Amino acid sequence: MAMEAMSLQVVSAMGALCLVLGATVCAQADPGDKDAAEGKLMVATCQFPVSGDIAANGEWIRRQMREAAEQKADIVHLPECALSGYAGKDHADLDNLDWHSLRKETESILALAKELGVWVVLGSTHRLSDGHKPHNSLYVISAEGKIIDRYDKRFCTNGDLKHYSLGDHFVTFTVNGVKCGLLICYDIRFPELYRAYSKLDVQMIFHSFYNARMEADAIHPKIMPPTAQARAATNYMFISMNNSSAEHAWPSRFITPDGLIVEALTPNEPGVMVHEVDTSREYYDASGPYRRAAIDGKLNSGRTVRDQRSKDRTCY
Repeated sequence: MAMEAMSLQVVSAMGALCLVLGATVCAQADPGDKDAAEGKLMVATCQFPVSGDIAANGEWIRRQMREAAEQKADIVHLPECALSGYAGKDHADLDNLDWHSLRKETESILALAKELGVWVVLGSTHRLSDGHKPHNSLYVISAEGKIIDRYDKRFCTNGDLKHYSLGDHFVTFTVNGVKCGLLICYDIRFPELYRAYSKLDVQMIFHSFYNARMEADAIHPKIMPPTAQARAATNYMFISMNNSSAEHAWPSRFITPDGLIVEALTPNEPGVMVHEVDTSREYYDASGPYRRAAIDGKLNSGRTVRDQRSKDRTCY
């Protein structure tokens, strides 16, 4: 009973924290937003060796937030489970996760976001009520130091499902006229998620990963970057894709809407890179003229003919 009472106190405290910090975690930040206007956004893509030490993760995050602010970034993008550590790799399970420490470090990051005047996309673990596994989440922190929304990983791997509850919603928010969306790791395997964000007129995707502490010959470093390039090009979106830098891991990348990688950080080393998203700039977009029609179900690029030799597929 004592343990149950303590657990309830922690959940209540976390709930109070959300209220105090102005969280609106049950709805999109701008669900009624129309096409985002042209805008410019300086994006800091960050990587560091995420671990099970929440305090150490917090130190890395604050250090990289300051570095990003010095480089004039408007928004700081951090990896999957950057603050909490990732279950199955950094933690055997989440039964004994230090929720008090996680709350304390979260508050510190919120305060620093306000001090620096930067937005933050923070990977962490979001506790639910007793009896439910937590979410693997990305918090959207405004430049006022408030959580304005939260994305929960929708597609969890079989390993993830041992530790996390599934998410059920998209998240969009607009910074400096650029409409942004969020995804986490395994979500990249499902192009339907990117298509859905395309229908919401999202221009910038923050896709956080934890593909670290893998075997040296793992397939992920070979397939993840080109998959993200295809998602960017076929949906005409900027993508910031980052990862933990703990060995062995593929390095973080920034991708433009034509599918080109502008820059990649150094593998297995901490780093911050800042790039400008300028939605007024035009990039090569081969599928642009037909994309929306294809999304709506018209799967060709014009009018078909009525001709018997076209209809007869056995003739030659």
